[in-house]
Amino acid sequence: MASLSEKDSKVMGRPQSSEQPVDGSTSEEVVTQESFSRRFFYLKWYFTSNEGWLGDYDYLYLITPNIWPLNRKYKGYKAPFYGLSDDVPILLTIILGLQHALCMIGSIVSPPLAIAGGAFYLDSATTQYLVSAAFITTGIATALQVTRVHITKTPFFIGTGLLSVVGPTFDILPIAFNYTAMRYGNGTCPTADDGTPQPCPDAWGAILGSMLCTVWVQILMSFVPPKTLNRIFPKIVTGSLLLLVGVYLISNGMQNWGGSSNCHGGQGFYALCPDVSAPKPLPWGDPKLIGLGFTVFISIVVVEQFGSPLMKSASVIIGLFVGCLVSGLTGYWSLSNIQAAPAATFLWVHTFHLSVDGALILPLLIMFICEAVSCMPDILATAEISDVDIEGTEFNSRVQGGILCDGVGSLISALGTGPPMVSQAGNNGVIVITGCASRRAGWCAAAFLILMGIFGKFGAVFGSMPPSILGGMQVILYSTIAVAGLRVLGLVRYTRRNRFILTVSLGIGFLDIVQPDWFGQILTYSGENVALAGFEQGINLIVETPFIIAAVIGIFLNLSLPRDASQMDDRLRDQSGHAVLGKEE
Repeated sequence: MASLSEKDSKVMGRPQSSEQPVDGSTSEEVVTQESFSRRFFYLKWYFTSNEGWLGDYDYLYLITPNIWPLNRKYKGYKAPFYGLSDDVPILLTIILGLQHALCMIGSIVSPPLAIAGGAFYLDSATTQYLVSAAFITTGIATALQVTRVHITKTPFFIGTGLLSVVGPTFDILPIAFNYTAMRYGNGTCPTADDGTPQPCPDAWGAILGSMLCTVWVQILMSFVPPKTLNRIFPKIVTGSLLLLVGVYLISNGMQNWGGSSNCHGGQGFYALCPDVSAPKPLPWGDPKLIGLGFTVFISIVVVEQFGSPLMKSASVIIGLFVGCLVSGLTGYWSLSNIQAAPAATFLWVHTFHLSVDGALILPLLIMFICEAVSCMPDILATAEISDVDIEGTEFNSRVQGGILCDGVGSLISALGTGPPMVSQAGNNGVIVITGCASRRAGWCAAAFLILMGIFGKFGAVFGSMPPSILGGMQVILYSTIAVAGLRVLGLVRYTRRNRFILTVSLGIGFLDIVQPDWFGQILTYSGENVALAGFEQGINLIVETPFIIAAVIGIFLNLSLPRDASQMDDRLRDQSGHAVLGKEE
């Protein structure tokens, strides 16, 4: 492709640097006019030429299945690479923008669906709204992340300036589950006469209000140098956090796979799964329900094995489509909620009574502190595959902007009644497969996500699907979180000191998972001191939330335990094969 500057020079006849203005204009005015003219002719070329629309990209590569002999042409094929600010053909921008949006759908819809159905027992209309709100706030936060807004008169930014997406964090789920269990237990959330939990939107309002008070700790942490954060929150802490969150949520996903967490041992309205009003209610764990979830699970596996590059990066949504198709054809899905959903919706169509619950403050503070650190490996991974510096001042500035964008995104999302946000690396596979790290694809993806949220019927589809379909997808997604934790822990040097920190922190964390009520009888104050009761409830919430108590223990031990100078576990071999002691770097 001929360079744009050559085309512009011929068309515009712009003066060379040695020429002087002849019409009395200043040099600054000439530069401004020239910049405007170049921009105009560039846009004209971009939107009116075949090269601007199609380029020379091999689009057939994106849709070729990984099946012999169809894949012979692309054996060992490497797609051309587009950098952050490179000119990407318009058609490719649209295709890849949609692809990045599709690969995020599973991680966007899962938290609000899990919260609405498994924690607050919200009705279908409110559940659908929360899904739509999550799409809209995710699109806004992702656009902010990709743009990288400079804060005037400071060296700080909001956003990474990379094709790194921002989506709802799964870390809020354990807090929400334990918090609502506490509220249903003490009677502040309503229950029917037979003990069946009733919708408790005020509990979500309490979480939103408490988020607005605590998210500022993450915003402030964005101005702390990344090296300092890594020293206080090393990989041994962040890896444990991800592993415990993943393992904890897998059990919740399996509850949905079996029919729904609400009907596992439920009574009354939830005596059968997903409830007695469903088209074909069945007991929890019925083979037919397990089979529905398995259609999603196995579809994702098959697509990953044999699908084309586009299909692989959208394997989750394809698995959901197959599961929904099977469940619809076999009569397990009612379309009444979709038909009743509005054609368009937006933020604040449903509102919640905001309040601040003291029991939530400490857990949410710890969660936002952990979020500020856990996003750093994802930003590093995205920077590495985007072919930009992964160390030095520029990279540290991107990390700072990413942490701040997560905090601002969570603030915007809470104001819009959505869940907290965090940077994610789930779209990195799309960048690797397609060779496109251009920010234009990120802006296009953000636009698609906002449109998906505004289109009310789209959110209604996810809010109406059988829980078994959702569970089959969740087990895959939640397992990727646990695997990400293992990957981070694989970077830890397994000295005696580090093994001890992991043993203690993971031991307590896994204890919370396998026996969640072990701490329930220790702090049981029932007096009239409201402040003390709220404080004890906050302590209980911290101890009974696996990743939070593990993070607290891990940070304390990492800062307090002395380092062993001999490092007996760090062994090297000399040329004779004898073990020699190495020093920790």
